[in-house]
Amino acid sequence: MTDLTRVFTDLVRYETRLYNVLAERLRAEHGLSLGQFEFLRIVGDRAGTCRVQDIAEDIAITVGATSKAVDRLEAAGWLARRPNPENRRSSLIELTATGRRLLAAATPTFEDGLRTWLAGPLTGRSIDQLAAALSTLRQAVEQARIGMPTG
Repeated sequence: MTDLTRVFTDLVRYETRLYNVLAERLRAEHGLSLGQFEFLRIVGDRAGTCRVQDIAEDIAITVGATSKAVDRLEAAGWLARRPNPENRRSSLIELTATGRRLLAAATPTFEDGLRTWLAGPLTGRSIDQLAAALSTLRQAVEQARIGMPTG
């Protein structure tokens, strides 16, 4: 029988080390934290339709923490807010030209790290199985609406 505690420990320890190695490369090569990169990537993927709430839900952090992070990225000149034509109480977030250039420059660095430390140690079939299993697990917790911050 599979030791679920061991699976949890391996998953968390691996994720921490992968996060750290990717963060180190992004900081050294682009002056960007992995958290900042993730925000830029999410905003870029939503092509002018991104709200603070969308980022908060995607990353599973509070709206307040998300808003503060967006404020910092806006102050850095990487993101801009504009009024949401569908809801006066919210704004839409988009990449600035500087943010687009930074994301475009940092993405190959990020993807190279994933190829090295995620895909590299596994066979093609193993990475496909891992991807399917993680997708199933993520969908289960998201559908159950668990693991989201309160407050």
